[in-house]
Amino acid sequence: MIEVVNGQRQLTGCKRIVVKIGSSLLTANGQGLDLDAISHWASQIADLHRSGHEIILVSSGAVAEGMVRMKLAARPTDLPSLQACAAIGQMGLIQTWSSVLEKHQIQTAQVLLTHDDLADRRRYLNSCDALQHLIDWRVIPVINENDTVSTDEIRFGDNDTLAAMVAGQVHADLLIILTDQQGMFDADPRSNPDAKLLSSVRALDESLFEMAGGGGLLGRGGMVTKVRAARLAAKSGCPTLIASGDSDLVLSRLMSGEMLGTLFVTDNDRITAHQQWLAAHLQTAGRLVIDAGAVEAITLKHRSLLPVGVRAVEGYFDRGDVVECVDTDGRRIAVGRVNFSSRSAEIVKGLASDKVFQVLGEARSLEMIHRNHMAIY
Repeated sequence: MIEVVNGQRQLTGCKRIVVKIGSSLLTANGQGLDLDAISHWASQIADLHRSGHEIILVSSGAVAEGMVRMKLAARPTDLPSLQACAAIGQMGLIQTWSSVLEKHQIQTAQVLLTHDDLADRRRYLNSCDALQHLIDWRVIPVINENDTVSTDEIRFGDNDTLAAMVAGQVHADLLIILTDQQGMFDADPRSNPDAKLLSSVRALDESLFEMAGGGGLLGRGGMVTKVRAARLAAKSGCPTLIASGDSDLVLSRLMSGEMLGTLFVTDNDRITAHQQWLAAHLQTAGRLVIDAGAVEAITLKHRSLLPVGVRAVEGYFDRGDVVECVDTDGRRIAVGRVNFSSRSAEIVKGLASDKVFQVLGEARSLEMIHRNHMAIY
C-alpha cells in the first residue's frame, strides 16, 4: 500500500518496477530513435538499478524507427506493413538500448512477446522462468510486442497492456507508464482547458473511462489504454504511476516520492499465479452472458459461477477452455476455465444446480466456472 506522508509518496517498498516508455519519448517526434533521449533514460534507469531496484523495461519505438528507416510519412494501417516496420525498427531499438546501458555496466536482454505466449500455459510459465533468471542475474529485460509474427487475433494492441501483463507476470511492486501527458485528468485536457490533473485515483473506478481521450500519431495507446492497463495491473495487486516523460529526471523524482503524475491505487490482495495467467487472456474461446445476480455473486461475494446465472452462451469451446463472462451490457466481468463444453453449457444455462444432473445425466462439476479458476475484472 502506497501512502502519502508530508506531501510525498512512500515508494520505499517498491523494489521490482516495470517501466514502460512510449514512442513519442524515444523517437524525436517521429524523426527516428533519439539517442540523446534514450541515453537520458538509460542514466535514470541505471541509477535505480544501482540503488537495488529490479527494472523491467517495456520499450516502444520499433515501428516508428522502421517507418523512419523506410522513409514512410504515416504509420501503416495494414498488418503486413506494420510487421515489416517492426522487424526493421527492432534492430535499431534493441541495439540502442544495449549500447547505452552497457556504458553503465548493465547487461540487457531482448524479450519479444505476443498474447499467444501468455495465453498458453506452458509458454507463460517458460517466459516467467526466463524473466526471473534475468532479474536474478541483474540483467534488464527490454520487452516489446513481437509485431513481426503477431496477427490480428493475438496482438496486444499496445505496449501499455503488454506492460501491465508483464507486471502481473513478474509480481512487480509498481508499474510506471511514461507518456507525453502529465497524467490522468478529470477531462480530456486537449479539448477542455479547465481539466484538472488527478494525483491519485482508484484503478477500478469505472468513471475513469469517461475522462480518458484518444491516441496520438505514432502510438496505439492514448489514456484509454493506460486506464485499462492500470486496471489490469491492479488485478495483480500492482499499483500504476502514469506521468509525463518530458519532466526532467522523472524516474528519479517519482521514486523519491515527488507528487508527479497520477497514481492508480488498488486495495485488492494479490491474485494467485494461476489467476494471473487467466487474467492475461485478452482473447478467449467463448463468452458467457451472465445476469445481475451472478455478477454480484462473482464480484462482491467471490463465489463460483453457477449455470443458473448464465443467460446466453456464445462461441464454441470445450471443457477446460478459457472463456470470458460479461454482463448483459457486454462489460467484461471475469475470465475463467469453464467446466462445460459450449454444447453442454447451452443445455444447462439458467438451470438450478439440482436440475443439471437431471438434464445431462452426469456432470463432473456443478459450477460453470469455479472461483479458484477465475480472474475477476
